[in-house]
Amino acid sequence: MNISQLETLLTISKTMSFRKAGELLNLTQPAVSAQIKSLEDEFKTVLIDRNQPVTLTDRGQVFLDHAEKILGIVEELKQKLSDLSQTPQGHIVLGTTASIAIQILPRVLSYFQDQFPRIKTTIHSMPSSQVMAAVENGSVDIGITYLSERNPNVETSILYYDTYELVVSPDHFMSGLKHTTVESLKDIPMIMLSPDTLGRRFLDRIFRKYSLQPNIVMELSSSEEVKRMVEINLGAAVVSKLSIANEVRLGTLKMIKVNELDLSHPVGLVYKSGRYLNSAMQQFLSDLKGMPEDHFIGSE
Repeated sequence: MNISQLETLLTISKTMSFRKAGELLNLTQPAVSAQIKSLEDEFKTVLIDRNQPVTLTDRGQVFLDHAEKILGIVEELKQKLSDLSQTPQGHIVLGTTASIAIQILPRVLSYFQDQFPRIKTTIHSMPSSQVMAAVENGSVDIGITYLSERNPNVETSILYYDTYELVVSPDHFMSGLKHTTVESLKDIPMIMLSPDTLGRRFLDRIFRKYSLQPNIVMELSSSEEVKRMVEINLGAAVVSKLSIANEVRLGTLKMIKVNELDLSHPVGLVYKSGRYLNSAMQQFLSDLKGMPEDHFIGSE
């Protein structure tokens, strides 16, 4: 058994075709067939049902599960050997919310990639409540999110603090107010984040605390979507203060202070406890932890 045979089996499981697997691996179809036949002979079992579409047998699936672990170990070994060089390099998959990806990450990544051009970053945008789970299950390397949940399986580091603020359109009847109370929100149409977001969970707790039933006219999955609906005066909303900096500056949104919402929420890095950190991740974590808070919350 060799690594090439395992990679071939993995590729067949994804493409369900000997021909397509050969194209991806730059191998002829007979070469692909020979590799799989060699594995089957060595382990004295049938790994692949060759009817169309090609599928793994039950024993083939068990074999694949172990093959993926072996390939993962080999990849980690390659990365560790690569890290022996002094130039940080590698690939980082970041998980964060749409608002943080738009408002915060551009200035951070522009600096980082200027300094370390051999490090590649991929950003996955998701609801804030999913970032922690994505880090824990390994689908992202590093998360940047609100640190409202404690999880013994992840490490966290605070980057800055944010607040949630009430915003309305300049045409909204409340737009001339500087302050209001949470009590006043029960009677106005509210555009809310979806229930699976941390911002929504925070607001729901506030409404429960004051025994209020909000008039929810729309629910959306991200602050960016919410802001667009508020701008055209379909309702008021409570969103991250940092996410509305540009709109407030341009005058497309008006911010109204609500004393009951005046709580600071830490935003920070999340990464899995005990996992191997390649040189790219080590450098990224080190740089972000060392940045002053005003680098994240300063003016654009």
